[in-house]
Amino acid sequence: MTSKNTLSFGQRASNHPNALVKRLFQIAEQKKTNIVLSADLTTTKDLLEIADSLGPYIAVLKTHIDILSDFDTSTIQGLTALSQKHDFLIFEDRKFIDIGNTVQKQYKGGVLRIHDWAHIVNASVLAGEGIIQALDQTIHDHAGVSEDRAILILAEMTSKGSLAIGDYTRASVEIARKYPQTVMGFVSTKELSSYSSDQSTVTADNEDFVVFTTGVNISSKGDALGQQYQTPTSAMAGGSDFLIAGRGIYAAADPVAAVKEYQAAGWEAYEQRCSRATSSA
Repeated sequence: MTSKNTLSFGQRASNHPNALVKRLFQIAEQKKTNIVLSADLTTTKDLLEIADSLGPYIAVLKTHIDILSDFDTSTIQGLTALSQKHDFLIFEDRKFIDIGNTVQKQYKGGVLRIHDWAHIVNASVLAGEGIIQALDQTIHDHAGVSEDRAILILAEMTSKGSLAIGDYTRASVEIARKYPQTVMGFVSTKELSSYSSDQSTVTADNEDFVVFTTGVNISSKGDALGQQYQTPTSAMAGGSDFLIAGRGIYAAADPVAAVKEYQAAGWEAYEQRCSRATSSA
């Protein structure tokens, strides 16, 4: 199957099977941004301030809600209001990895009640398909909300020595194909549409998994804890659609100037990919 990620977001939205992906592509096209801000702040005040100031320039805000020292209902009320004000999606980087029954409880219950406010969550399939089945079931059990929720499978990681490779990545793709209405794509370093252990696998004509790539940094190649970075250009050339950047933006001396720089670089790389595909057609 030919990869769809050489098409424009608008073209991909027209026939995409996932309602939330359609909305994401529309947000990206309207705001001319494919930036996902990884807002790893530790207080509600700091998180909401950065979401408000940088919200106009991003497509998605990625949270680690469990690192907040003062999480409460005002956190979620604030995030939800800012998501609507600035038209971005919320991605809770929970990395679910447990048996299905536990994952359901973590997703829809507990103190965090992630299902109530996060448009996107991610999960590892290390424990098997039951994780995705449990999330999928929870999404479909909530009428009126199901089209506003989706899953990313953690197929690869950018940390040095990651074991999310080979058979694990192939299994991630094969499981994703079973849940096209709720699995929107992957957190990965590259496009994975042809990544399968069974070359006879038949894929749908409208299969179009979205690729979120972590570790995007314009100026740095890594950190002291094993993180390895890509530039917006190299990530997009490898098949990424949405670029996850954190410290390079929110820890900059001028975060607004930084996010604008990433927005411009990411969108330019996206347009270059689309134009190359058009000229070679």
